[in-house]
Amino acid sequence: MAEARLPIAALIYDFDKTLSPRDQQEYGFIPGINMEPNDFWSSCRDAQLEHGMDSVLAYMLMMLEKSKGTNLLTKQTLEALGAGVEFFPGVEGWFKRINAIGLSEGVRVEHYIISSGLKEIIGGSRIASEFKAVFAASFVYGEDGTAMWPATAVNYTEKTQHLFRINKGILDMTNDRDLNGFTPEYKRRVPFANMIYIGDGLTDVPCMKMTRERGGASITVYPGEDTSIADNMLLQGRCDYVVPANYTENSPIERTVRLLFKRIAACSACSTLHASQMDEATKRGGIPEWQLQMSRDDTFLES
Repeated sequence: MAEARLPIAALIYDFDKTLSPRDQQEYGFIPGINMEPNDFWSSCRDAQLEHGMDSVLAYMLMMLEKSKGTNLLTKQTLEALGAGVEFFPGVEGWFKRINAIGLSEGVRVEHYIISSGLKEIIGGSRIASEFKAVFAASFVYGEDGTAMWPATAVNYTEKTQHLFRINKGILDMTNDRDLNGFTPEYKRRVPFANMIYIGDGLTDVPCMKMTRERGGASITVYPGEDTSIADNMLLQGRCDYVVPANYTENSPIERTVRLLFKRIAACSACSTLHASQMDEATKRGGIPEWQLQMSRDDTFLES
């Protein structure tokens, strides 16, 4: 089968502590404002409590306030800071290798980021070119390039919106009309069953749970030897698999993803057959899917 006709398998990652061992601000930004990480994050928490703020907006506010008098909060500088971000073992070679594995198992792999970190820092990292789309927090920049206001803030519940953008293939953040419009499941670009969400902790739970409930799979990675958070997420039904944050060849995560690719390929073949029969039934005079959906909704409302 030609590669373009293969089903898409979407690998969707958190960034900080999933692909990278630390929060991305700790590699360049926080040292640049002469603060220790614990002190910076403590100030973010204080701002959150004082103003009743969302946690992501709180850290963005602190970045604005603490960087006054420096040149650290321009789009160009933030992208440059991304080059200093470090990664777990094997991450930088992961994408090319897993793409090849996907093709061998009958799927075409796409990679996405959904992160509460900064899009500009991720965009300047060494792996930025591997992603079809990066959904993350970002600033509005003035004419001189300096950040002046949040443009987007991606918190742990808001992350789920972006699963639907991937699902429908609507990656433009300004296009809410098509995102909220009705699209039959069998005509969506990346079915949830074709999604694999990879994260590290409690802030990933809404995405993990939604992916699992809609037929996809979720993987929790853990650094070092401490498996307590990951084990609890597995035992509580919040993820499907638990693996070390090690992306090297033949690692547990590679073996797990390969198995999931096999499942996606088989399920996609069944879905394709279903979709073709739906189209044929409609052409023969049957009721289109959208009318069936409306009928089901009406029945529910009447009951």
